Amino acid sequence: MKTGKEYKENLRKMRPNIYKFGELIKDVTTHPATKRTIEGHAQIFDAAKKPEYKDLLTKNSLLINKPVSRYLSLIENAEDMIANVKMKRLMFNLTGTCTGGRCVGFNTLNAMWVATYDMDKEFGTEYHQRMSMWLRDAQECDITLSGALTDAKGDRSKSPLQQKDPDMNLRIVEERNDGIVVRGAKAMICGVAASNEIFVMPGTGYKEEEKDYAVSFVVPRDVEHLTIIESRRPSDTRELEDGFDIPVDIGGITQAYLLFDDVFVPKEQVFMCKEYGHSLKAVMNFIASYRSAIGGCVAGQGDVMVGAAALMARANGLSEKVFREKLTQMMINNETTFGLGIAASVLGSKHPSGVWIPDLLLSNVNKVHVGTLPYETKRLAQDIAGGIAETGCLPSCKDINDPRYGKLLQKYLSANCSGETRAKIARLIEWLTIGAGVPGCMHGGGSPDGAKLIVNAQSDLNKYIEFARRLANIKEYIPGESKKK
Repeated sequence: MKTGKEYKENLRKMRPNIYKFGELIKDVTTHPATKRTIEGHAQIFDAAKKPEYKDLLTKNSLLINKPVSRYLSLIENAEDMIANVKMKRLMFNLTGTCTGGRCVGFNTLNAMWVATYDMDKEFGTEYHQRMSMWLRDAQECDITLSGALTDAKGDRSKSPLQQKDPDMNLRIVEERNDGIVVRGAKAMICGVAASNEIFVMPGTGYKEEEKDYAVSFVVPRDVEHLTIIESRRPSDTRELEDGFDIPVDIGGITQAYLLFDDVFVPKEQVFMCKEYGHSLKAVMNFIASYRSAIGGCVAGQGDVMVGAAALMARANGLSEKVFREKLTQMMINNETTFGLGIAASVLGSKHPSGVWIPDLLLSNVNKVHVGTLPYETKRLAQDIAGGIAETGCLPSCKDINDPRYGKLLQKYLSANCSGETRAKIARLIEWLTIGAGVPGCMHGGGSPDGAKLIVNAQSDLNKYIEFARRLANIKEYIPGESKKK
């Protein structure tokens, strides 16, 4: 298993194909737009070697009979899935932000392990064997893997074939004896700059006439004819600056658009090719595990916000006891999403392929809460911090350290601590609640409305009605609406 240093050295050898602000990023490990996310991911490699984290971050692989990163392992039981939830919380605690270049790829490979097993069983294909060989290699090389599901989509009211441009969903444009050629885009993909390889999945379910869109494969991040555009908020140009205006040097989030311009994928790396009947199943497998684990991620973010808010109260000269009710509510919000993720993990079931699939109903209930509770936690953090962290009135790090007037600014920013320390805390809260440190709680892993549709589909309203009829001793039949099939 690699060290963080070896991981960064490996990234430096890759072909530059990532752009931001029109500039080609020649070295993702040093460029201001990407270096922080690299540092965050590098911590995972080093943490896996520490006794206090080793059991959580590593697992013995049955494929190569060696300890491997849990991010490259199969989720074989409820305990493994619980570890996934705990791992996401820990990563936010350690890095202060998202490490999506590992967690999304982790859930993607497990979803497709199930899908390839099912396709082979139905069609006699060899996808599962291919994927097993690829995963052995990935574990031996200790790669970092990002996952890509979301397509550009175009007009949301129209299907892929109804779009004016057929490339609005990633598709197969050519089949060869030795592989396939794909064209299209994957949008808003997390952690790509930190990854060695990208695991692509279908974005939704498809019909027979849309089978060209039912595709899954793995490619190196620097594969020919793939262009990557980093797409974090351009208004937040502070990420290009040094100093505490970006409060976390050890972590950072990146999002990207992946532009596939007739990319060739070798046959050995193709795990779905037009098996449209399995595309939605694969997505649902991903949703079950990802939406369970995301409860741990936002809980980890919330942990940092609780600490920062309490620290700001002290810096302002106020006891955190004054804000005990608000801090308690923040903690309740954190444990709600974390606990739901654990519950979904425990109540799951094992697929014949050997992968554990969390409870789909509870994982989607969790996603609905993930789309609301973290924002309440952010609001409470801002409330406790006061105007210095919420109004946008805090002077920049350069101004606070300016030789002409910096000492005066620091003087007037001071309270129960130095002005610079108070500014650092305020900037952290600002970064976590309205800045670049905010991961996608609302739409990361899908929309809350989409999750509600699954909750409705997974719930049996008539069963609940029968509970009520029996307890009230009602014999009369009362007709109601039937679900549309």
